[in-house]
Amino acid sequence: MGFRTGFRFGNAKPTDPNGPAAKTADQLPESFLKSAAPSRSASASATKTLEPAPVIEKQIRPERVEPPARSLSIKEIQKLVDMRRDLHRRLLDGIDLTMLGQVDPIRLREEVGSAASTLIDEIKTLLSVEERNWLIEEVINEIVGLGPLERLLTDPSISEIMVNGPRTTFIERSGKLVKADVVFNDNEHLVQIIQRIVGKVGRRIDEATPLCDARLPDGSRVNAVIPPIALDGAILTIRRFGKHAMTPQVLVEKGAMVQEMLEFLSACINARINTIISGGTGSGKTTLLNALSSFIDDTERITTIEDAAELRLQQNHIVRMETRPASIEGTGEITTRDLVRNALRMRPDRIIVGECRGGEALDMLQAMNTGHAGSMTTIHANDTRDAMSRLEMMIGMSGFDLPIWIVRRQIASAIQLVVQVSRLPGGLRKVTKISEILGMEGDILSMQDIFTFEQTGVDENHVAVGYHASTGIRPNFLDQLSRRGKTLPLEMFIQRRLTHS
Repeated sequence: MGFRTGFRFGNAKPTDPNGPAAKTADQLPESFLKSAAPSRSASASATKTLEPAPVIEKQIRPERVEPPARSLSIKEIQKLVDMRRDLHRRLLDGIDLTMLGQVDPIRLREEVGSAASTLIDEIKTLLSVEERNWLIEEVINEIVGLGPLERLLTDPSISEIMVNGPRTTFIERSGKLVKADVVFNDNEHLVQIIQRIVGKVGRRIDEATPLCDARLPDGSRVNAVIPPIALDGAILTIRRFGKHAMTPQVLVEKGAMVQEMLEFLSACINARINTIISGGTGSGKTTLLNALSSFIDDTERITTIEDAAELRLQQNHIVRMETRPASIEGTGEITTRDLVRNALRMRPDRIIVGECRGGEALDMLQAMNTGHAGSMTTIHANDTRDAMSRLEMMIGMSGFDLPIWIVRRQIASAIQLVVQVSRLPGGLRKVTKISEILGMEGDILSMQDIFTFEQTGVDENHVAVGYHASTGIRPNFLDQLSRRGKTLPLEMFIQRRLTHS
């Protein structure tokens, strides 16, 4: 890879033309280079090949680099942002962009890192080692990654990234929101990063379609809003998922539930009890759905339907489908409801819908009622009983004018278990209620709670404290569990306070 400045890349020395390092620059395809007349700086450097400073050695690797440790003033931050913009522009001037996808990413990072180091030497601006390293990593990320976001995406402790315009970014770490030292050049720069994200999954975002849901390669969910809808600059929200799916046992270890609740839920999922997981935004519905899906028998055929694919099931026989928004002409839209209907023709044993938001709720109930036992979905609600009211409302969005008693009877015959997850003060996420749907009493949907979480207050750090408890009520479907070979001890349901082992 070559740049118009005429600098030589890699660690090759002029005195060792045959050494292994000297072959580095020749390993890239010739078409990757841009031909151009040598500039004044190129002529000056032709007689001497500049090498990157030793401190850059770790920068050219795809690792996370911390920003400068000391607090920078607004003026200092602006200086680094301006330098980043200038370095990025100069590097792009010398790269054949059509060849970027044909070069190994690690190799590309090395070459860009060496080039950025050389350009910084040419600028001769006084920088600390930390600032220099940080600046080079930022430039590398601009070309081969997601710009300023790359540093946040490589931090495993960050669970959510919220960009409120080019100058303001917040992150969630350990359940608490803190401001991040991430600054974009301007709103156009932020929009370019957003378009880079959504373009990789076949989505589009522009002034005609300023809203978009997408995903990152690691499964993280992305929501973007750009002007003219976003008034103060583009808005980007990334809900991250760990590199490895959280196992049910880890949820127990983290206090999201107790062992008795896990054993009960594992028996229900394996015995094909139709289940809904309800909760608020960011409460952990998808994480719990992923974890509970591990109890599905590996011999079953599972069809998953999502707006933005984020489920990571571990079974062998999985058919994944994702919705598609309408084109700019307003055609070609594929909705969740379309996919649920199509899934019924694919001979699934179970259907898992990432989230029910509208009329697809009726189709999901029909699937649960017509031989697809053990199907699962999530829904936004604050309580298990609120979830049923929400479900009634969504069925009303299906376009069918059904009497409320018919809707409730459909719910009662289709769904057996509702699991509530909540985000409590301090950022804790817990399973706060497990409820069984018993059936109809007149025109009323009857439910009973089997396990609950009782919050007793908050500690000195304003983190919720409390305990899980069994209500003393035995679920009515215990016989169904037994027929599936899942016999649970009756002592599990004795009314008592449950403790974490």
